[in-house]
Amino acid sequence: MKKVFVTLLSLTMVMSLLAGCGSNEAATDDTASEDNQDAQTELSGSVSTNGSTSMESVIGALGEQFMMDNQGVTVTYDATGSGTGIEAAKNGTCDIGLSSRALKDEETAAGLVGTTVALDGIAIIVNADSKVADLTVDQIAQIFTGAITDWSEVGGDAGTISCIGREAGSGTRDGFESITGTEDTCVLAQELTSTGAVIEAVKGNPNAIGYASLSAVEGQEGIKALTVGGVACTEETVLDGSYEIQRPFVLVTKEGTELSAQAQAFFDFATSTAANDLIKNAGAVPVAQ
Repeated sequence: MKKVFVTLLSLTMVMSLLAGCGSNEAATDDTASEDNQDAQTELSGSVSTNGSTSMESVIGALGEQFMMDNQGVTVTYDATGSGTGIEAAKNGTCDIGLSSRALKDEETAAGLVGTTVALDGIAIIVNADSKVADLTVDQIAQIFTGAITDWSEVGGDAGTISCIGREAGSGTRDGFESITGTEDTCVLAQELTSTGAVIEAVKGNPNAIGYASLSAVEGQEGIKALTVGGVACTEETVLDGSYEIQRPFVLVTKEGTELSAQAQAFFDFATSTAANDLIKNAGAVPVAQ
């Protein structure tokens, strides 16, 4: 009887060991499967963005964070202006176009899709030494169209006003002109190809006035941003709509054209609440809720 009991006990131990081995093998197989899935979903390659110079700070911040989170991906940014970025999205020479204005009817009719990632105030800037602190939208329009030509007409020291603007095709120019009602009627002393160039021109000319993205103006020395109708250009006033001269920052894609996995992941990240703090720190106003 004792021998039978010992035999049964031995068999039970052997069965337990076999069962344990089976569980370990299953666990190992599950772990390997998860590792393989992670390897399969890891992103790699590049994401090319092209367009608005005003979106440099925003796209730079988003791209840097995305590359830190996805070290196999490179996000590139080509600062060519909104018009060129929209065209690049249309003809497929970039993954995502960048526009600092809303798409026009003819552009959406051509199959382009605009997704607003942030809002941006267009600050009206003068030289830091100017006595002028506030203008109405109507006064700004009159200045840029040549109806008002001397600073003494709007409370400043006597001096011929020098209007600095952006080149044709610029989203900042398009936004400024459409809001102020000055399309194709601005009289410019200088027509420059980047936001930074406008800022530098106003810094160097005590009689200059220009316009530039809020995100580019903040923290700059040598210039000051005017209040418009008594309202300062800030993140808060842009978001609540009280600051009148504002425009959207738009990601442009083409309907029916599938983005690469890495480009779609970047698009999803940029338009999510996870990007809100980055957008704020870049000086723009996030819209994701």
